[in-house]
Amino acid sequence: MPWSPDRRLLAATEPVRAAASAGALALAYPLLRGAPRGEPHGVLVLPGLLASDASTMTLRRWLRGLGYPVVGWELGRNRGPTKEVTDELPRLVRRLADQHGGPVSIVGQSLGGIYARRLALRVPGQVRQVISLGSPFGLSGGPADDSPGARAYARQRHLQAVPRGRGGLGDGLPVPSTAVWSRWDGVVDWRACRQASGPTAENVGVLASHLGMGHDPAVLWLVADRLAQTREGWQPFRPPARLRALYAAEPDDA
Repeated sequence: MPWSPDRRLLAATEPVRAAASAGALALAYPLLRGAPRGEPHGVLVLPGLLASDASTMTLRRWLRGLGYPVVGWELGRNRGPTKEVTDELPRLVRRLADQHGGPVSIVGQSLGGIYARRLALRVPGQVRQVISLGSPFGLSGGPADDSPGARAYARQRHLQAVPRGRGGLGDGLPVPSTAVWSRWDGVVDWRACRQASGPTAENVGVLASHLGMGHDPAVLWLVADRLAQTREGWQPFRPPARLRALYAAEPDDA
């Protein structure tokens, strides 16, 4: 799918808009103090393509402040599904589940969210829920588009151990899942970041840029709310009235 002029403008302004989200976080912090807190359990946060744990520092610090034992992936820069990544991630999830006495929640940004969904299929007994942030899993198993994210992924393909055509990820998972998308995403097509809705599968729209999702106030509240859900009583997300303007309405064709 060709990347339209409007989408190219969004891509060019990604860094500026990501910085704006950081500024909004400072202003919104007093409101975020009332974010939900749930049962402490292990949380794994996975970075996006070409990013490292440094890119998820704000998100991990936020979740740690809410009382969750949270870790990054500690595999350096994310260059795609290399053999090291595909071998080590299931082991890491199992270790965390054993260490914390139960399944872990996985929060993945962009490509990290695709990993998270694959992990829910590979080791469902060790995964409590999946939260993907701007993750174009709808393209998995299909032809690539012309987005900046797809082009960057293609440049790393020689390092990757998993063929692109390996299975779609847009259908239901065996665990609760929340897919976060944004029409203002300048890196990937927001439509590919949505899943088929179901009793434990939802899509939530935000107004953030792709690069800014990890420190956007609406996303931080959403992640806190999702992690506070009990394993037996998961319910779809309902934004609080004071923050409702930070979330996007469902598309007309949803």
